[in-house]
Amino acid sequence: MPSLIDIRRRIRSVKNTQQITKAMKMVSAAKLRRAQERTIAARPYGSLLRKVLGNVAAALGTGEHAAENPLLARREEKRILLVLITADKGLAGAFNTNLIKGAQRFQAEHREAELQFLLIGRKGRDFFRRREVAVAGEHVGLAAKIRYEDTAAIAEKAMTMFRNEEIDAVYMIFNEFKSVVSQKLTVARVLPAELPEQAAPVDYIFEESPLEMLNDLLPKYVEMEFYRALSESTASEHAARMTAMDAATSNAAEMIEKLTLYMNRVRQSSITKEIIEVVSGAAAAE
Repeated sequence: MPSLIDIRRRIRSVKNTQQITKAMKMVSAAKLRRAQERTIAARPYGSLLRKVLGNVAAALGTGEHAAENPLLARREEKRILLVLITADKGLAGAFNTNLIKGAQRFQAEHREAELQFLLIGRKGRDFFRRREVAVAGEHVGLAAKIRYEDTAAIAEKAMTMFRNEEIDAVYMIFNEFKSVVSQKLTVARVLPAELPEQAAPVDYIFEESPLEMLNDLLPKYVEMEFYRALSESTASEHAARMTAMDAATSNAAEMIEKLTLYMNRVRQSSITKEIIEVVSGAAAAE
């Protein structure tokens, strides 16, 4: 049976841990609010950009000219670039684990293809750095301050590799933010870009030719997809960490309650034992 000093030391240690988890939950809640606002604000822009692309594609008619754009070239997927977006920190439940498992499943499903990894986030980088995989690039610390210029530079590198036929497709794995308690693991193909279908063509008057507009919009569309994925992933990360820290705080409270009850029982047992010894000693003296 442990001594009272050991139990008190354990309770004090759990209380210190509880204070840390409570503070981390509050920090994640504040960061989540900003990340959620940024993610929700970016969605209408991406949706409208896809709609405009659909309208421009519809204006091209048969799409024969659109197929000339190198970002729309469809080839057999022998060489694939996989963009994996993970967090820079842990303590977020199964957030990073699910992403890494998703990347491993993708790798297993495309064994016949030559796979290259573009790793965004320290956790994914550290995991695959210890594996024998081809790494096309590493980016750490982008989630701390998301900037469009940073994601645009990564997207430009992917588009350059695709244009030069160094790769045949670009896929992205990230967590899409649904709610505070729900994040969806998403595997999306970014390149070759897929033009949205326009059910009813809109009669626009174009100052430039639709083909020129399509060539200008497609790179921006790909850049926006990278920015949106990182923004969604960051919001999901903070939501997962806030949920995990809330659960850890509750578990710490339950553990403190059980340890306190156990400490009282040990103390009561010790007091009862001392009383029995005193009574026994007094009886023996008589």
